[in-house]
Amino acid sequence: MHHSLLRMSLCSRRPVRVPITLLPQYEYIILSFFSISGAGYHSESKAKEYKHVCKRACQRAVDRLNAGALAVDAVAAALVELEDSPFTNAGMGSNLNLSGEIECDASIMDGKTLHYGAVGAISGIKNPVLVANRLLNEAQKGKLSAGRIPPCFLVGEGAHDWAINHGIAPCPSEKMATKFSLSAYKRNKRKMEMAEKVESGFNHQAKKRRQSTENENGSGLLDTVGAIVVDREGNVASAVSSGGLAMKHPGRVGQAAHHGCGCWAENTRTQNPYSTAVSTSGCGEHLIRTMLARECSSAMQSDDAHQALLEAMQNKFISSPFLASEDCVLGGVIVLRCSRCCDAQPSPDIQAILVEFLWSHTTESMCVGYMSAQDGKAKTHISRLPPEAVAGRSLAIEGGVCRLVETRSTVD
Repeated sequence: MHHSLLRMSLCSRRPVRVPITLLPQYEYIILSFFSISGAGYHSESKAKEYKHVCKRACQRAVDRLNAGALAVDAVAAALVELEDSPFTNAGMGSNLNLSGEIECDASIMDGKTLHYGAVGAISGIKNPVLVANRLLNEAQKGKLSAGRIPPCFLVGEGAHDWAINHGIAPCPSEKMATKFSLSAYKRNKRKMEMAEKVESGFNHQAKKRRQSTENENGSGLLDTVGAIVVDREGNVASAVSSGGLAMKHPGRVGQAAHHGCGCWAENTRTQNPYSTAVSTSGCGEHLIRTMLARECSSAMQSDDAHQALLEAMQNKFISSPFLASEDCVLGGVIVLRCSRCCDAQPSPDIQAILVEFLWSHTTESMCVGYMSAQDGKAKTHISRLPPEAVAGRSLAIEGGVCRLVETRSTVD
């Protein structure tokens, strides 16, 4: 099945199609999986590490689905792998806040049940997505004693205590910080002190140095990680995790924890012809104010997925009236939509799912990985804006389409 890459810069408004590797029509496939290691700037020198992280996350999810897990459990497993990497801003090695502490956000959504779980500004937990997933699972069990509604979103110390009470092991904050995150904190602290001097009217030369280096090591600023999955039954799920902006105020909660902002997943229903899953990355405040995950999911119900995502990113994000005061709007999304194929199948025991997968970003780059259960290893790609494009005011869109074929066993 043909699949092409579309990259577009809104500066020129002239799309350029670039052929890339075609995805074959698989048989006996049960999964198509996509993960990101964040939108921001991914240096060429660390490209190998970023891609390797995505590959491991894809493999972890595939292993879970091959073992019979559903989409929501597979997507959580992928996020654990991403959180454990010192190269991502999630879980281990997350950005430190103004006080030199690590506070993480995470959320997960099950497209089948529409349940959602999230934690915000949580400290001392190695894998925040496991707490979010446990909240989701506990909520599906029904009401608590005395008819109390179970929580779906917890923050701070309350989230930490709830996690411990539900069997999730704590991890001292000092063990979650890495050599890289600590050096980044010290560097950012010096930059803040320099900026304060500039704003006070001193050291104008320092201002020039600050402007020339503000993009250096930028990958640590916006590297929210996320994943989206479709399982053998056609169920979709999504998840997202982040350590938040570097030098953020203590207690700040980003888009990774907010409903409809960090991730979204929804199976096909009477009013929705497509199942959709979305995960976002970028500046949390921009993504919260636009509820970009849910906006992109709604847009995917249109016939033309590429055009729908382009219009959503342009009209609902870059040109959103909620961000009218912003001159640089930073974010990225991965999107999956799928539906049962309408054409005749060669056998009633064979069911096919048509899957379209797209990613788009206004940041300089975004690292993406994808894999099916039939693949021997994941494919990875670092998407970058075209050379003439301006980050925060331009966008790139890439993606493809494939047919997932599942053979169902019959009993004589």
